[in-house]
Amino acid sequence: MKLGDTIAILGGAGALGSGIAGRLAKAGHTVVIGSRDPERARDTVAQINAAAGAERVSAANYSDAAARADIVVVTVPFAAQQEALSIVKPHVAGKLVVDCTVPLKPPKVGLVQLPPEGSAAQIAQAVLGSDVKVASAFHNVGAKLLEGDAPIECDVLVFGDSDEIRAGAAALVEAVGLRAVEAGPLANSAAAEALTSVLIQINRRYKAGHAGIRITGLSGDH
Repeated sequence: MKLGDTIAILGGAGALGSGIAGRLAKAGHTVVIGSRDPERARDTVAQINAAAGAERVSAANYSDAAARADIVVVTVPFAAQQEALSIVKPHVAGKLVVDCTVPLKPPKVGLVQLPPEGSAAQIAQAVLGSDVKVASAFHNVGAKLLEGDAPIECDVLVFGDSDEIRAGAAALVEAVGLRAVEAGPLANSAAAEALTSVLIQINRRYKAGHAGIRITGLSGDH
């Protein structure tokens, strides 16, 4: 599935968001970093454009970023998720929104604490409404790994309530340079969201930096 012309990344000045933005920019995509304070994102924008060798990234507030984009990626912390989604809701009808939120509750980030709604992805769909194509992805990739250009030995599980939605999110994942594995409806995102806390525990136990997952036994490219 072909990606849209412009991709907005809410929270794009953070570690995960800037990593995704950087890889998309290097792949030739136009990216708008959505920030509560676009001025604070200037350094991130400059660094990404310098690394990409082109002026492909800009910054805007959440509303403007979402309005300008064909695809919106949400990389804000769980505590800020619903507010960010409420701000962009008027600008995302009919669009693909890829939610990367993990319901971590500091300081116990190594403990699985799924919300009563089932998953952060289901919260996103409820906030945005049924006319928005919500997918979820990027829960289990180390943000630091995305900063570089080296291949990342990690698969990305993609969830959504239709083949079209999952295919759109998978195309985004592959544009970032990772293998996407479609893993069912949005409700199944709870498994990947919970797995983040499990991987945090594994990192602590084995003094690893960026434990990830690989799906084995698939035929063809997957």
